Amino acid sequence: MIEASVAAVPGLLVSFLVLAAVVAVPTALVAKALGRPWPLRTALAVHLAGVLAVTLLPGDAGLQGWQCDTGAPSHLFTSESSLLNVALFAPAGFLAVQLFRRPVTVAAAGAVLSAAVELTQSAAPLGRSCSVTDLAANATGAVAGSLVGTLWLCLRHTPPHRPLRDLLGGVALAAAGAMAVTTVFHSRVTGVNIVALDEQRHDFAESSVQADEWLTSAAEGIYGSGTEVTGSATEKNGARLKITVDTNRGSVSGWWPDKELVSASSSNRRGGAGPLSEKQVVEAADEFALRWVPRYAAGRERTIRSVGDGPTRIYRVTYRRPPVGGTTPVRLALTVDVTAGAGTRTGTEARVTGFSVGRAEGPVPSGRP
Repeated sequence: MIEASVAAVPGLLVSFLVLAAVVAVPTALVAKALGRPWPLRTALAVHLAGVLAVTLLPGDAGLQGWQCDTGAPSHLFTSESSLLNVALFAPAGFLAVQLFRRPVTVAAAGAVLSAAVELTQSAAPLGRSCSVTDLAANATGAVAGSLVGTLWLCLRHTPPHRPLRDLLGGVALAAAGAMAVTTVFHSRVTGVNIVALDEQRHDFAESSVQADEWLTSAAEGIYGSGTEVTGSATEKNGARLKITVDTNRGSVSGWWPDKELVSASSSNRRGGAGPLSEKQVVEAADEFALRWVPRYAAGRERTIRSVGDGPTRIYRVTYRRPPVGGTTPVRLALTVDVTAGAGTRTGTEARVTGFSVGRAEGPVPSGRP
């Protein structure tokens, strides 16, 4: 609340000076006309003008009309904003106790004033943000100011005015104010937990960083050393994140925080010359699958299909589990071809250039991935 006003200091100062002049001059003149001491009354009026200027100065808060932030941060009374709110309302409580010598009534009135300010911020199109945290901090400031004011009266040997009536009146005012505020909040105001939303955004950002690190490590393991990340994308799906990392050698996708890879596709698909034996294909596919996606390979039925001919030939290796209880099985499909320029005792070497995990609802598509 105060932070938004401090950000607009020139407008705040002008508003305060104008409002202070409007209330200070009549207050002093009326007090003098009635033969009452005017300095204390004028000081209280000027401070209340400052409270109104700080709390009701138009801003650019993101909440809509009749919304209120109901989130309570863990640092409720230790944050800079909360301490400023306490400090804003404390002097009013102190001055009012010196003037009226009714500390309980003053404390209750300060709490009611705080609630009225927050409701006004919620209802009026001021661009201000209603906050339960601010309400609690403001009320705390009013009560603290009243306590300090009472202590000051005691040090001056000035007793409170009609303490029993003050106690009954203060309790009645607090009860009536609490009932009215609760009724309005429940009937008109929509609660928005900004604290929880901020924490979710923070957690999301942290998870994205950790997921990027995990997937970058996986990409280096799949494509080898020298793999450099060129970009990444994050997609939120419930409590999980689907991360896709693009590198200079291909892309990799996976789920976080499950650490479950779902696809990869090499950008270098020009294989070398020469055929591969079924054993080479199986060994390359099994080694890759059991290392990177064992959940979808172990204990599954494996099928191999050759696509193309000559140097462009690739192999599709699919792992499937037969459907159980009418459920659609999940398949793992790998693309295997010849490592370009690799020479071994057999003349060729198999490599996995891509894979994907998906529902086995139809035949594996032909052609290169």
